[in-house]
Amino acid sequence: MATVLSVSGSPSATSRTARLLRHLDRRLTEQGHEVIPLDVRTLPAEALLGADFGHPAIVEATALFARADGVVIGTPVYKAAYSGLLKSLLDLLPQYALAGKTVLPLATGGTTAHVLAIDYALRPVLASMGPAHITPGWFTLDKDLTVGEDGTLTVAPASAEALAQVTDQFSLALGGRPHLLAATG
Repeated sequence: MATVLSVSGSPSATSRTARLLRHLDRRLTEQGHEVIPLDVRTLPAEALLGADFGHPAIVEATALFARADGVVIGTPVYKAAYSGLLKSLLDLLPQYALAGKTVLPLATGGTTAHVLAIDYALRPVLASMGPAHITPGWFTLDKDLTVGEDGTLTVAPASAEALAQVTDQFSLALGGRPHLLAATG
């Protein structure tokens, strides 16, 4: 199957966005895809902020994008836009780093006032990077994501169903086997 790069643009070590991506990574893996997680917050700040294109961590991240058939981009929404951390990475990638790839944009946030951030802030930047296809994305409210004491993520049923649908559409666009799993909360 396809190789998927799953990118979390959250700066937080206890990020619901990253947990949501890892939750969806399992679904994609069970559908036969190889999933490679990338938490942008683990890249060196000096390389991101100093625009050090030659830093080994940036070179490696760029290679992961090049290797992937599909990319899931997840970000928390701040002030109606994607995270500055994610922007820092996207700015360091080659102009057409998403050329020929299928992309799934996802966002999390505290209020539905930010629901259009995917289409008005994130999608245009991703589109400028040349993907073959950007599948429908999804915005998930923070209140629909509950982290248990053991670190496990529970997604509210309606959000879990919607996320399963967009993930399956992405998987299908990659040549995967969607609908193998019921929506999981």
